[in-house]
Amino acid sequence: MATPTQADEGMWMPSQLPSIARQLHAAGFQGNPSDLADLTKAPLNAVVKVGGATGSFISDDGLVLTNHHVAFGVIQYNSNAQRDLIQNGFVSHARGEELPANPDFRLRVTTGFDKVSDKVLAAAHGKTGRAYFDAIDAISKTLVAECEREPGMRCSVVNMFYGRDFYLVKQLELRDIRLVYAPPRAIGNYGDEVDNFVWPRHAGDFTLLRAYVGKDGKPADYANDNVPYHPPAHLQVARDGVHDGDFVMLAGYPGITYRHRTAAEFADQVEWRLPTTVQVMQQLQHVIEDTGRDDRQAAIRYASQLQSLKNNIKRFEGELDGLRRSDAVTIRRNDEDAMMTWLAAQPQAGTLRPQIDEVNHLIAAGSATRERDLLLGLMQSQTQLLRSAITLQRLAHERALPDAQREAGYQKRDEDLIAGMLRQVQRRYDPAVEKRLLSALLTRYQKLPDAQRFPEFDAAFGRTPEELARKLDQVYSATHLGDEPRRLEWLNAEPAAVSHADDALLSLAFQLQPALLRQEDERKTREGELLRVRPAYMDALIAYREKQGRAVYPDANSTLRVSYGKVTPLKARDAVSYEPQTTTAGIVEKNTGVAPFDAPKPLLDAIAKGDYEGYADAKSGLMPVDFLSNLDTTGGNSGSPVLNARGELVGLNFDSNWEAVSASWMFDPRYKRAIHVDLRYMRWLMDKVYPAPQLLKEMGVPAR
Repeated sequence: MATPTQADEGMWMPSQLPSIARQLHAAGFQGNPSDLADLTKAPLNAVVKVGGATGSFISDDGLVLTNHHVAFGVIQYNSNAQRDLIQNGFVSHARGEELPANPDFRLRVTTGFDKVSDKVLAAAHGKTGRAYFDAIDAISKTLVAECEREPGMRCSVVNMFYGRDFYLVKQLELRDIRLVYAPPRAIGNYGDEVDNFVWPRHAGDFTLLRAYVGKDGKPADYANDNVPYHPPAHLQVARDGVHDGDFVMLAGYPGITYRHRTAAEFADQVEWRLPTTVQVMQQLQHVIEDTGRDDRQAAIRYASQLQSLKNNIKRFEGELDGLRRSDAVTIRRNDEDAMMTWLAAQPQAGTLRPQIDEVNHLIAAGSATRERDLLLGLMQSQTQLLRSAITLQRLAHERALPDAQREAGYQKRDEDLIAGMLRQVQRRYDPAVEKRLLSALLTRYQKLPDAQRFPEFDAAFGRTPEELARKLDQVYSATHLGDEPRRLEWLNAEPAAVSHADDALLSLAFQLQPALLRQEDERKTREGELLRVRPAYMDALIAYREKQGRAVYPDANSTLRVSYGKVTPLKARDAVSYEPQTTTAGIVEKNTGVAPFDAPKPLLDAIAKGDYEGYADAKSGLMPVDFLSNLDTTGGNSGSPVLNARGELVGLNFDSNWEAVSASWMFDPRYKRAIHVDLRYMRWLMDKVYPAPQLLKEMGVPAR
């Protein structure tokens, strides 16, 4: 359904775009919106999910463009103290020189997006709590299994509007991805955390990868004789750039937004979740930085994890600052109160209001264990060896069940990904760092009230920092999981052998598993009830928004979305305004010779030479670097292609401004801006600074 909206607001499902064709054309789009709804047609069939973010095909031979920070794990995986690709960059001059990505890195092309709400909701009808969750999980697995009968496909069932609608997403999964071109750190990440989420920016945040398949053209694991994947379409890189006021459009896989959450959830985010998460993550950041200061090998192994932590910390700090600045909690509470007052006079109030009250009760109940859940989640996501041990024990536990009844993530379809995760540990693990990370998290855990702690964790790690330190030293000195062949042996071992393993870390994971399973049961019971009753809240909210004439689009959930708007300047605050374009002059102005503003000498020499013919802006004569738009983006949109009115590739999304980080919760058109690499800068770097003429020719924009 179409509702009046501003051109810069909305992360639209492709299927919604024909219904807003009038707005798209009014904004300046010159194509057919119906083509955008067809995922088998260009341009959307060229937009892909890369890792946890976005990329796009830019040649017939599987060349993929994404961000330097999106591919940073691939760069880090191929780096060591003797060959530091992070610092020095990488240019492949022939296909044989391209480097394999980490084994668990994947590229997915969405080929289907079908509504399956009737099937899913019918399966869960009449159930509550954990039974409701399990019913949806079971029918989802059935639909996924049917979908994945086609070789090479990775499928999933996703919900829109928090359980109101469900869609079956079908994706071609490519497993052999290789590094082709990466600029040095001081170009790809120029400014680092000082400039992160800040405008003006001067980063060349791009990297080129290539997707490969077997000789039969089907997805395959890495092999020397694999051949480049030939996508059904690829984006055409524009020769011209964009200017202030020009139409732009972006397609990608935004992670999660929360704009339709309740007032209570807004309050929890501002008053507890963001401040606490930042505090804990800063502890982890300091652990990695302190260890890496005197150990270059450890610094390289944890470079990708550290970069992710720093990015998340700054994003959460910006989100908190923005939500406080806009008084989001008060605004959302007043909006919700007005909605409930309106609902009281509607015929559906008697049906919806009791369920909305239940939503608020469930959200309040979940707050009782929020700190425990945060710490245990980080304990698993921020470790390598302990995560491996927990994963192996859980896989052994699940293998006792029929495949259809296994936990998602531990079915037969997931075992290749688990193997890939286990193989990449070797290049991302240091025992001293991991023990210190765990010490930081579990010391906080030990201070939790009795009601939030698990007996298994108390028994395993003790109740004091001294007991914890002794346990970690004992376990990590007695485990063999740090040895890759030994680690992979357990992947295929009999479940009973894993459960009774004599390895210290596997034994620890087995001891912790009952607590983790109880925690999961609590979560699923609560989520099942929320999936059942939250659609009532969404029904009321959607009806109320339609009455207001406001946009109705689902919160982002890592599925393919499209946003559109214009190249737009920013008035950040009183007397502070920014132009929408930066140039190479700004690189020199910022350069200090010291990281993070240590522009490489080849770049500074090229800027001094000023050979910009064919790349300089036609109006100003200057060499562009980055530009601003008012496109609606969030995490996951990193690497999203930015297209002009004709559908040509003009930019590469990589960041948001500080004033707009809170847009994942609240959209404010005054401040929301997205930051993009101008592809003229990328082409110039690949022509004049770190030459790769064969790649430019492959992209259809040969070197000058």
